[in-house]
Amino acid sequence: MSSNEVVDAVSEELTALLARLGELAELPTDPAGDGGAACVDRIALLEQARAALAAAQHTAIVTFGRTQVEEQVEQIADGRLDPEKLGRGIADQIALAAHVSAYVGDRRLNVARALATDLPCTRSLLVAGKISEHVAEQIVSLTDHLHPELRGQVDKQIADAGLDGMGRKQALAAIKKLAYEADPVGFTQRGRTARKDRRVTLRPAPDTMSVLSGLLPVEQGVACIAALRRHADTLIGTGESGGRSRDQILADTLVERLTGQARAEDVNVEVGIVLPLDALTDPADTAAGELVGHGPVPGGIARDILATSNGRRWWRRLFAHPGHGTLVGGDPRRRLFDGFLAKLITWRDHGWCREAFCTAPIRHLDHIKGAKAGGPTSFGNGRGNCERHNQNNELPGWHHRVVHDGLGEQPHTVETTTPTGHTYTSRAGP
Repeated sequence: MSSNEVVDAVSEELTALLARLGELAELPTDPAGDGGAACVDRIALLEQARAALAAAQHTAIVTFGRTQVEEQVEQIADGRLDPEKLGRGIADQIALAAHVSAYVGDRRLNVARALATDLPCTRSLLVAGKISEHVAEQIVSLTDHLHPELRGQVDKQIADAGLDGMGRKQALAAIKKLAYEADPVGFTQRGRTARKDRRVTLRPAPDTMSVLSGLLPVEQGVACIAALRRHADTLIGTGESGGRSRDQILADTLVERLTGQARAEDVNVEVGIVLPLDALTDPADTAAGELVGHGPVPGGIARDILATSNGRRWWRRLFAHPGHGTLVGGDPRRRLFDGFLAKLITWRDHGWCREAFCTAPIRHLDHIKGAKAGGPTSFGNGRGNCERHNQNNELPGWHHRVVHDGLGEQPHTVETTTPTGHTYTSRAGP
């Protein structure tokens, strides 16, 4: 049987398996009439199946990565690829196939390679459904500083540690202990090196909220939360809380101390309002606004933000297509603003990279049809990209084209073709 025939046979088996799982999803709640005992058994088996499927995906990922590296080596030999770019674009194709971000694609590729080369015992536990994919990922992460020989030693110890009988926190504690005992000096150095990764991130949360996170050295994190708590306790103790709860005071104080504002509400805000502009003044109007990098904001919330902030406030009229609702233009007049075309593209793309399934913030505005190839610097030929996907545009085998410019009956649509010939579509949201 040829390799292609093997691939086809496996694909047929997986398709049949997915169909069977779909049937299981439609079964009655208690088909056996035994008070749910059969359902509990099925839950346990399906949980094991999750782990086994993850291991099967890892195998496909490793195989794909190997073939891509071999192809890129040939491209380097032919002078078509810079040697420094060896390995680029592999995780991105995995991410597109799995409908996840490039960051997640990177992580899956690293985990799959580590399990295949350095952690065979851990991989066997995953295949057998004795540990979850999350625990397997943590094992990879917590042992990545170890020399391969020591990593293999820890891997064998993990196989006998009884992780399948532990909760997640217990399992991670046991793994950390084994990793530390294998190389105390390296484990300590790892903690010191990790401090260079300190950062602050922001991500959207439901109900027009957001999550501001700081990855800090432990003593700094403890100092920050202690200072906020002391201030909150002082206000509550002196009766100056203003009716706010302790958690609300903590949040308000964080904003005030970071921004230097007298009140947390006094932020500078820009609200994009899709016409009609009456949404700001008419309480009965339900048109939604948009905060770039966050998402839609109900008209009532937009009015509240502009009404309560003592910071700089402005709004801009944005023109939407009456059919699909995506942006097709806007009013460039607004205080303190330069480069309206760049801003308009950022608005249309909601502040996020326009590559399919990517959720990274826009770092570059890129020509979809390259300027060298005669692509115009226009609203229709521009898109927002994160730094990573902007760089991928220059790799061999990657192609992008504008399917719809957004001015007709379809929203702005871009098609990406990867080196394997797979295509993925990204459409601008309303």
